Amino acid sequence: MNHPLAYIHPDAKIGKNVKIEPFAVIYEDVEIGDDCWIGPHVTIFPGARIGKNNKIFPYASISAIPQDLKFAGEKTTVIIGDNNTIRESVTINRGTVALGHTKIGSNNLIMAYAHIAHDCVIGDNCVLANGATLAGHIEVGDYAIIGGLSAIHQFTRIGSHVILMGGSLVDKDVPPYIKGGKFPLSYCGINSVGLSRRGFDQATINKIKEYYTVVFQSGLNYTKAFEELKKLPETPALKEIIDFISKAERGLIKGFRE
Repeated sequence: MNHPLAYIHPDAKIGKNVKIEPFAVIYEDVEIGDDCWIGPHVTIFPGARIGKNNKIFPYASISAIPQDLKFAGEKTTVIIGDNNTIRESVTINRGTVALGHTKIGSNNLIMAYAHIAHDCVIGDNCVLANGATLAGHIEVGDYAIIGGLSAIHQFTRIGSHVILMGGSLVDKDVPPYIKGGKFPLSYCGINSVGLSRRGFDQATINKIKEYYTVVFQSGLNYTKAFEELKKLPETPALKEIIDFISKAERGLIKGFRE
């Protein structure tokens, strides 16, 4: 159902049972899947590829050109999966030639005023709280929770099942399964509550805690701690941690400090 006060370019592809509210603007080269709700005053620019059953709230801006001085008008996209809730005044910019797209997975909650810049890749089941700001080229793993008003530096990686406190300033990689807090951002333990809610048994949670004791609390520098991790019997969690650390070009956040 398209409201007569909405503008929809004739070349836009709109799926079944999509409801588009008054004063929404949908440009050419846009694809919207079935059962979406596009709220009033939403603007969806060229290059948007939006899946099914997404809810996009008023004044959100999807697939605007990047805020990147190197952008030269190349054809790029924003790819959004299914079952996402994108709240008021969220901005999601399309990619640049570097990656070609900005990608949001499925089942995410992106709260009001959050910003996702060009070439970011967000996994599934994530929460970006109000005012969270992601610069370009950021990767966020599945089930990550980023606290309100957090600012994430470009090219930073945030692992799966991470939870960051509100107001975090993130300029180093945050490995999976942990809590991050304090100033500067530091390791504050395992996200044990989140892991338990997602079906991790206590033995696995305890193992993850042991791994990060080596990394953050053993007194070893990160290079030596990484070598110690590689000596331990492999588990799926350890494999993910080792793989993440091996690719941490920006370095890791600080260890625990009293």
